[in-house]
Amino acid sequence: MGYLTDVAFNDQPVPLHIAGVREMNPSLFEMLGQAADLADAGEAFACYMNALFGIYPEQRAGAGRRRFRSSFLDLIKGWGFDSNGAEGAVLKGWVESRFGIFPTFHKQRIERAACPAWASYVEEKMSSRFHNNAITVQLDLLFEFCQWALAHFAAAGCSHVTLYRGVNAFDEHQIVERIDRRRVVMRLNNLTSFSSDRSVADCFGDTILTVRVPVQKILFFNQLLAAHPLKGEGEYLVIGGAYRVTASYF
Repeated sequence: MGYLTDVAFNDQPVPLHIAGVREMNPSLFEMLGQAADLADAGEAFACYMNALFGIYPEQRAGAGRRRFRSSFLDLIKGWGFDSNGAEGAVLKGWVESRFGIFPTFHKQRIERAACPAWASYVEEKMSSRFHNNAITVQLDLLFEFCQWALAHFAAAGCSHVTLYRGVNAFDEHQIVERIDRRRVVMRLNNLTSFSSDRSVADCFGDTILTVRVPVQKILFFNQLLAAHPLKGEGEYLVIGGAYRVTASYF
């Protein structure tokens, strides 16, 4: 997994897929292939996920006692509220399990596997509250749909997108190398929020990090679904590793 976390991957990215997801869900990708635009594709994906997992509110109440069903939408909503909460830990745990990229921060910097910060992260990522209804399979499908949507509509023909992140400190991300006064190689947390709108990023910190992100490392973006909890912030969820970053202080 060293190549995936290195800047070399970001310079020359190759396709990333979760093994078996497309092969085990052929009907989903047949429906997507008939979509006229991204909105149609998003509706097809939402219908498929609802049929498979019953994740929308009207599907959650049974004949008797209401039973909570984990949903990728709940995880994204929780991430939007606090990326260091339990939902954030589950999402970071999915990145760890699928790509072998370990988190560097969860509530506090994670220095090593035996430290208290790591123990807290592991406890939250394994929370039984979120580990029902095949939540990791839901995230696998979300990633594959996102990759399909980027390739066919949102970033067709593009290898990278330029994204922005506002920060006030570098606790969550580690500087690996200083290239010059404004450019560094930074190891981003294994899942990190960015915005496609620089003015939005400016609201979150005095320093703006500008990064060219390969589309292969995008798990979610603001136009992927018609209705979701991150709408309005132009937010992207980006798989981490080492990136070349330009820092602007104005």
